[in-house]
Amino acid sequence: MIRFWDRPGQPDEMPFLDHLEDLRWRILKSLLALAVGAVIGFFLVMHFNVLGLLIHPVEPYLNGSKLKYLSPADPFLITLKLGITVGVLLAFPVIASQLWGFLSPALLPEEKRAVVPALYFGLVLFLCGAALAYFGVLPVGLRFLLSLQKQSLEQNLIVGSYLGVVLKLVLGFGIVFETPVVMLVLATMGLVRSDMLRKTRRYAIVGIFIISAVLTPPDVFTQLLMATPLLLLYELSIWLVKWAERRRDRRLAELGVDVGDEEDADAAEETADAES
Repeated sequence: MIRFWDRPGQPDEMPFLDHLEDLRWRILKSLLALAVGAVIGFFLVMHFNVLGLLIHPVEPYLNGSKLKYLSPADPFLITLKLGITVGVLLAFPVIASQLWGFLSPALLPEEKRAVVPALYFGLVLFLCGAALAYFGVLPVGLRFLLSLQKQSLEQNLIVGSYLGVVLKLVLGFGIVFETPVVMLVLATMGLVRSDMLRKTRRYAIVGIFIISAVLTPPDVFTQLLMATPLLLLYELSIWLVKWAERRRDRRLAELGVDVGDEEDADAAEETADAES
């Protein structure tokens, strides 16, 4: 496999100390973006009904009451937590741009043209995952969980615990929906191949169900609601990685790099998969 650090045609390497200096400044800029984002996020949470938006899915089950809190400091801590969460989301484009600025010099121009659209695609996938969690999985999970043992138990929902479930679910869905983009970027850099993903498919399936069990409420139905799209995204990742391989191998062939052995291995792997 031709990896991104030993390919012909890549830019000249920077001295190691220059790399460290560049990394230090990019980390400082990312931390500054996080601090500014947290301040803006706290302002947004204080002046806009961000908390109400997160509470909305559970309102039909509150019977006209409100979520409870146990400590006098809870309202402030919850506002601070939401402000930081919103700040991280606001700062993410800056952090991503700094990460891209650090990694992009190691990529060939052809690879940069492939990665940049993938980053926009990742934003779309994150929003799709968060929307699926908020509008689909969360209402179904709440309906199921709050319908159990109603004859013996009375609900008394605590705002901190409820928000922990909601944020973990919404952000978790958004992050795991980034899988195809991560795989595509790694494949573009020569770090992942489609035959590797096919060989580890069974382990990936187990991992997907474990992730679904951790991120979703403890019922099988909502876990399946998360696991099903993740399985489809994993298959999409294999297809995208194969597409990236073809683009990269075509580029390396133009540079005079022999990739015939890799192509033969891919063909043999596909034949073995078909026979199995």
